[in-house]
Amino acid sequence: MQKVTFAKGDGIGPEIMDATMKILKAANARIEWEEIQVGEQVYLSGNTSGIDKSAWESIRKNKIFLKAPITTPQGGGYKSLNVTMRKSLGLYANVRPCNSFHPFVRTKHPEMDVVVIRENEEDLYAGIEHQQTDEVVQCLKLITRPGCEKIIRYAFEYAKLYKRKKVSCFTKDNIMKHTDGLFHRIFKEIASEYPDIASDNWIIDIGAARLADTPEMFDVVVMPNLYGDVVSDITAQISGSVGLAGSSNIGASCAMFEAIHGSAPDIAGKNIANPSGLLRGAVMMLNHIGQQDVAEKITNAWACTIEEGIHTADIYKEEISKQLVGTVEFADAVIERLGKLPEHIKAASFAKDVKLNLPTYKRRPKAEKVLKGVDVFVDWDGGRVDDLAMKLKSLESDIKLSMITNRGVKVWPEGFEETFCTDHWRCRFEVENGHPAHKLSIPQALAKALEVGIDVIKTENLYEFDGVRGYSLGQGQ
Repeated sequence: MQKVTFAKGDGIGPEIMDATMKILKAANARIEWEEIQVGEQVYLSGNTSGIDKSAWESIRKNKIFLKAPITTPQGGGYKSLNVTMRKSLGLYANVRPCNSFHPFVRTKHPEMDVVVIRENEEDLYAGIEHQQTDEVVQCLKLITRPGCEKIIRYAFEYAKLYKRKKVSCFTKDNIMKHTDGLFHRIFKEIASEYPDIASDNWIIDIGAARLADTPEMFDVVVMPNLYGDVVSDITAQISGSVGLAGSSNIGASCAMFEAIHGSAPDIAGKNIANPSGLLRGAVMMLNHIGQQDVAEKITNAWACTIEEGIHTADIYKEEISKQLVGTVEFADAVIERLGKLPEHIKAASFAKDVKLNLPTYKRRPKAEKVLKGVDVFVDWDGGRVDDLAMKLKSLESDIKLSMITNRGVKVWPEGFEETFCTDHWRCRFEVENGHPAHKLSIPQALAKALEVGIDVIKTENLYEFDGVRGYSLGQGQ
């Protein structure tokens, strides 16, 4: 028996969890259940994290967590519990299979069979945000080498295990050359270790457009966190319905399984929600814990139900469906078909060995890090940029003012009067002779800024790593 922690969640969560567990029990899943409370009621009780200590202990002890959708209360600064759990438990890989069930579920893409693998811990989802001036806020996009290596290698190992033929990478490194550029570079490095698996790279905008239009082009797609969040929902929807898709969140020791949709409080308690997303997440859980026999039995019974036209309201179409059913009735229909094989949808046959070969991350030798200057961000609305430049020149030493940008666009020297400027300025100081900058030059410049009335809100040191510039140029530079 496998001990599994579960939470019924909020909104439609209790209904679809009850339906899912009823099917799992009928299929003789070898599971001992341990229930916890997470989500809206925990938030509203005064716990701003949405989960208490005993719930954490259960998840960390059992290692496997099946979770129904939860609601994060609006306002009040509540953090997303989903994000917190993924990051706190090191669940770095989000896996979302999206395939069509044509002609039984309406879709424009009958041959679609795509797996979206999303980095789950970093990127803009670090949630590090600040208001810096009256008019400007920022969010830090953090991409790390270990984060990239782990998720990209997971994608290739997944493709290898499940006999997939190609892995595609989606980034925006034509714009974000250092963050997305790192993801792309590591993708190319790791792809070279898998010569039997084809690989390609797409800029996220055209890649997403082609995926939405011609998903048959893709097999496994790997990408950073935010892109993966958006693209996986699009991919699920064009396959037929977001309500049909489940997902797994995999870490080195723990794993969480869920539906990809939200808690849908507007239809809660009405017995109309589709439990398929959570059920298919539970099937991924069964595969993960080595109960492929139960996973196959449930998947095939579910496929029989779908192809016989027994549908919940979200996928019901008069010209396709045969019977409109509620949550409870759909679960009962799946149970009635346990042991049967579908006639048209391909029957499930899961590999018995589902362990991916994922080596422990090894740090590379540290690069030679050389200080070349500093970006000083200032809050200033005092008029012409030339006036700001004159003030800033009083801060110079071995580091000289080389550029001022506003919202990333160079406005000094030789800026355009047509460029719209707000009150947030990046002022770049760099060495001119190629030598390293003196470390005391930066604090001395900041002290001088205080003396001359410049409101410094942030600094970012400028480094080279093994002779490679580790910072972006200004737009127009």
